[in-house]
Amino acid sequence: MTSDEITGPVPDGGAPDGPAPDGGAPDGGAPDGAYVDGNAAAGPLSEVFVGDVTSAVGRCAHCGRTAAMATARCYPHSHGLLLCCPGCSGILLRLVETDGQLRLDLHGVSFLTLTRP
Repeated sequence: MTSDEITGPVPDGGAPDGPAPDGGAPDGGAPDGAYVDGNAAAGPLSEVFVGDVTSAVGRCAHCGRTAAMATARCYPHSHGLLLCCPGCSGILLRLVETDGQLRLDLHGVSFLTLTRP
C-alpha cells in the first residue's frame, strides 16, 4: 500500500514526509499551531493496538529521534490522524478510516517498542 492510497496525493509544494514549506502540517493540512500532543491519538489508536501506544517508544525514520509517541505532534483532522516528529516534522504515522476499514501507515517509524499490557 502506498501513502497516496492512504491519504491521497500530496498537495503541490508539499513534501510527503517532511515539513510543509508554509509551516503547515506536512500533508498540507492545518497550520503548525493547530496540533496537539500525541496523547490525543490514544483513542483512535486503541482501535488498532492493545495497550497504550502513546507510551510506546519509537524512532523517527527521518531524523532518528527516539521518544515516546505521546511527544509527537498530533494533527487529528488532517486527512485522518497524523503523528509528526517534533524534531523534524516528518510524518511518523497516518491513521485513516474509510469504508469501514482502518488504514495504518507506520513507514515514518523505524521501530516501535510497546509494553505488554
